[in-house]
Amino acid sequence: MWHSTTVLWYIVCVIAIGGGDRYHPERPTWRPAAARQVAAPDAAEYTAQHWTEEAQAAIRARRARLRGTAAEHTARNVVMFLGDGMSVTTLAAARTLLGQRQGRPGEESQLAFETFPTVGLTKTYCINGQIADSSCTATAYLCGVKANRGTIGLSGAVPRYDCAASLQEAARLNSIAAWALDDGRDAGIVTTTRVTHASPAGAFARVANRHWENDAEILKDNQDPTLCPDIAQQLVKSYPGNRFKVILGGGRREFLPTSSVDEEGNVGRRTDGRNLIEEWQADKRAQNVTYDYVWNRSQLMNVAESLPEYLLGLFESDHLPYHLEADSATEPTLAELTEVAIRSLSRNEKGFFLFVEGGRIDHAHHDNLAELALDETLEMSAAVARAAELLSEDDSLIVVTADHAHVMTLNGYSPRGNDILGPSNDRDEAGVPYMTLSYSNGPGFRPHINGTRVDVTTEPNYRRIEWKSHVDVPLDSETHGGEDVAVFARGPQHAMFAGLYEQSQLPHLMAYAACIGPGLHACSAAATHLLAPALLTTIAFLFFRYL
Repeated sequence: MWHSTTVLWYIVCVIAIGGGDRYHPERPTWRPAAARQVAAPDAAEYTAQHWTEEAQAAIRARRARLRGTAAEHTARNVVMFLGDGMSVTTLAAARTLLGQRQGRPGEESQLAFETFPTVGLTKTYCINGQIADSSCTATAYLCGVKANRGTIGLSGAVPRYDCAASLQEAARLNSIAAWALDDGRDAGIVTTTRVTHASPAGAFARVANRHWENDAEILKDNQDPTLCPDIAQQLVKSYPGNRFKVILGGGRREFLPTSSVDEEGNVGRRTDGRNLIEEWQADKRAQNVTYDYVWNRSQLMNVAESLPEYLLGLFESDHLPYHLEADSATEPTLAELTEVAIRSLSRNEKGFFLFVEGGRIDHAHHDNLAELALDETLEMSAAVARAAELLSEDDSLIVVTADHAHVMTLNGYSPRGNDILGPSNDRDEAGVPYMTLSYSNGPGFRPHINGTRVDVTTEPNYRRIEWKSHVDVPLDSETHGGEDVAVFARGPQHAMFAGLYEQSQLPHLMAYAACIGPGLHACSAAATHLLAPALLTTIAFLFFRYL
């Protein structure tokens, strides 16, 4: 039982410290150098129209190149897997760890999605950022438009923190989840982070600051939450979030008032007195539909036996724990969450769109925790494998990608099969070992002694999962990387995902394959493809009939 003084102390701390995200600082401490003028983006980039036209032109070019290759195949279901921060280096290291856990050298291994027939690359920069964050990228890969860092579901016309600008209708975007719902299909989200976090929020929210997950965060920025509702409120009360059949992840605190304590003794963060979990339940009762709210694995497994029409699962106050640190009796795996979501959404004969995020790959990288980052990647691979087992390649498109990279490197000249989590077979110029997986920046920095690096392999906690790999530049949180990220595709129209392209093309490509949303559709291409021979036959018949 919490005493009132304890609750009050907690509220004061939340208000004083802020609810921000320690992995993604809200206002960077750096300032741009004044010595060099930076070229501004083309003015057209600040509009949604620019990125939509860019994507549609790319689809036309691909369609022309692939003409005649199974044009009639379209996707009834689309599942998008997002490994947050899953760089190409992360993939290479994770597949090696997978093989080494199985007693093999490791480098020859494959993650589940690395067997998919099509691979591409996307460029992840955002309008005002050479290196992206998870909010502008979510807007790109879910809404099809590049945006400013820190904003979600809004075009580049909206600066971060500008509540008034976010209300302009022309700047407000629709996601591929909304496109699916508009077509009569179902939609849902699954994540290992808070369901109000930047990546999943791209499926349903329009907000000028990614940290506005509850009303208190909006007030902290001197904005009005009645004009610009927080992300949790949008998920429960606004379209398309209020139509999602499945919502599974963490983040109970964003839905509960500061006067409320959740099932595990954690205090809510809302200052408006609202309990959005209860409001979600009341809304479903008013619609006379079946629903369930669950907060632990056993409850999830129980409802999985007879799934309701709507399912809300919030398994932690904050993010779900890392897989290696989780209690398997109470915490569901990402594969289990994915299976429940697919089984639930598959009941709609028209099909569905599902977004699944392995979100804690990113968090582990930010803390220079290489083993945790790789294990979270393997957990996402297992979830993809389960989805591939449940869904037919004939009518279900599965796309796997990342939002941005990280600054972990795989380096040195070690022999084949060297422990991917251990030191390189090489040494530095002073003869000190260095790790095969190193970071260029982050909290794992160790001060040099007499100009020489510390031998990290002698540390007492060396190789424990909480041990941080060494870095070059000391920072409280490791940064994202700006290189391209991979895209893997399987199912109808998978070949359309090959090549190097803007990240904002992804939802347009998925919509093309599924025949939903604005723009070109594979089904219209199929109609044209099938019409041509029939038209020629008719013309020939008439020609000879009346000759």
